[in-house]
Amino acid sequence: MKYFLLSLLFIGVLFTTSCRKKKDTIANIYVLDENNVPVNAAMVVLYGTNTGGTPQQVAVFDTAYTNTAGTATFNFNEIYQLGQAGVAVLDIKAQKLNKIGQGIIKIEAEKVNEETVNIQ
Repeated sequence: MKYFLLSLLFIGVLFTTSCRKKKDTIANIYVLDENNVPVNAAMVVLYGTNTGGTPQQVAVFDTAYTNTAGTATFNFNEIYQLGQAGVAVLDIKAQKLNKIGQGIIKIEAEKVNEETVNIQ
């Protein structure tokens, strides 16, 4: 009985120490105008680009609007899974009225990823 309880304890410790909770994978895009002033209510689109020769459906296409600080926030927790080698490299398009800016962001797992886009 003593060995049985020790075995259960060992198995319990093994399972609780080998599992870990996934941290958030976030992208913050900062949109600034030509005077480096944060732009409120700018539309920010993050999207993947097909780099292969064959037509494929793009897996990531998401839109958010900037807040008063000029920040649009995207959450990639649903896309990233523990053990995955990488998340994504995405194109950025920011626009407000007739002003447009573009950029690229590399989304790294379990981090707050940041990029700034200037619109003109």
